[in-house]
Amino acid sequence: MTPVLRIAVQKKGRLATGSLKLLEQAGLGISPNPGALTCRARGLPFELLFVRDDDIPSLVAKGVCDLGIAGENVLREEALENAQDGKLQTVRALGFSHCTLKLAAPKEGTIKTLADLQGCKIATSYPQILAKYLQDQGIKAQCVTLKGAVEIAPALGLSDAICDLVSSGATLAANGLADFATVMQSEALLVRNDTSWDEAREALLARLLRRIDGVIASRATKYIMLNAPKDALDEITALLPGADAPTIMPLAGRDDQMAVHAVCRETIFWDTLEQLEARGAHAILVLPIEKMMG
Repeated sequence: MTPVLRIAVQKKGRLATGSLKLLEQAGLGISPNPGALTCRARGLPFELLFVRDDDIPSLVAKGVCDLGIAGENVLREEALENAQDGKLQTVRALGFSHCTLKLAAPKEGTIKTLADLQGCKIATSYPQILAKYLQDQGIKAQCVTLKGAVEIAPALGLSDAICDLVSSGATLAANGLADFATVMQSEALLVRNDTSWDEAREALLARLLRRIDGVIASRATKYIMLNAPKDALDEITALLPGADAPTIMPLAGRDDQMAVHAVCRETIFWDTLEQLEARGAHAILVLPIEKMMG
């Protein structure tokens, strides 16, 4: 019988949106019913379990789910709190839900550096990560644990500084705070439990990972098509960033012009296009690639 692997994903929020998009792009047809806790995927034998993001590490570690997609910050906090480092394995960094755990304090206050935190109170939703960071830095301070609204803690007199996730920095600015140190960088990770799997389950995971790798590779990869003078081909193909050997074909009825098609694995900037045009390339098209394999 074909095994079914269960994946724990966040039930709502930015991480949930990115997780479902990635799995859809990897060929798992997902149509969850509103309010449903589970959803059987189409295309591959997987089942999704929709839960709170901070429940994902323990569900995977205990074997309730085979895989989970969670933020690196949540995984590290859980590992430090429950000593689960040996029970979870990171399978892939997924390249979305990027954020930074930062230390911040009131702009008009006296806390500007790490040294200024000695003896202070710091509000955070990540007390384990913060405590280890402060220990590593030789800072003695008190962690005040809050589950939300960390940014208003200094204004309420609950803390002198905060340690919280930052994306754009707009929330910090709105609350009169300025960051001064980075505790950790975070992104979405795919994790599994460390129990032994049979050959069929390992094969199914390998199949999913191959598709995920193709989706991730396609994000920064573009397909470029252009026409170019035959005598400028060497210069023009040398400008194509990260390209494999391009496909070069003669244009119908034009002995002096060639069509060039290439898969570029690096970012194509406007100045690259301008350089191509300056060397005689024309009818330049840059197209996104939805999926890649091989």
